[in-house]
Amino acid sequence: MIDKLVEIQNLTVRFDKELVLDKANLDINRHDFMGIIGPNGGGKTTLIKALLGLVEPESGDITFHIPSNKIGYLPQINQIDKRFPIKVIDVVRSGKSHNSKGWWFQKDQADSKFAEQLLEEMGILHIRNKAIGELSGGQMQRVFLCRSLMNQPELLVLDEPDTFVDNQFESELYEKLRELNKRMAILLVSHDVGTISYYVKTIACVNQQVHYHPSNVISTEQLASYNCPLQIITHGDIPHTVLSTHDHHGHNH
Repeated sequence: MIDKLVEIQNLTVRFDKELVLDKANLDINRHDFMGIIGPNGGGKTTLIKALLGLVEPESGDITFHIPSNKIGYLPQINQIDKRFPIKVIDVVRSGKSHNSKGWWFQKDQADSKFAEQLLEEMGILHIRNKAIGELSGGQMQRVFLCRSLMNQPELLVLDEPDTFVDNQFESELYEKLRELNKRMAILLVSHDVGTISYYVKTIACVNQQVHYHPSNVISTEQLASYNCPLQIITHGDIPHTVLSTHDHHGHNH
């Protein structure tokens, strides 16, 4: 049986009377690695924010089969205030939500240890005492990824993690996500269909409505049929993962 983590049903969201999501439906299952794509302003971030409880839907339901603190979130790094005087280790520790009162010291020691373990896994333990204002984009990304893993989530949500990051870290990040996917479901919002189709298992196109595509192989024609007018840019030696072979024969699948 497929183990559902979250069910989104008929979700409608408006901002100032403008329709952003229209009766969106989507299931997120235990081992998913889903790419969320769509045009700018199509509702990708709104879908994520509704899922995280940051946006109030007009109608529809979101049913969670996991506790809310088991959802990890990596926000868009450009929205983080780098002037805030906080050290790397404290940023990571701040991802831990304490459900019970008391036992602070014991918990804090364990939290600090786990935070350091995560930083070590990301190869950035040596910057644990730096202020976030001193970090590069790639370092910042790693720090906030560690933060999102502090509660050992069952679902990890990443909003455009491939923005503001150098190419070397981008491929490292995706390999790391592939590894994490063995332990948790992942939702990855991206504008780069070509790159993510190499890593994700399934794709959801968001343009007011949500069209779920149960494969990582997607063609320009399929994108058009989902009302997702995106261009597929192939990267390097992986074009075969992007365009499906059916298209050469003129069949419509």
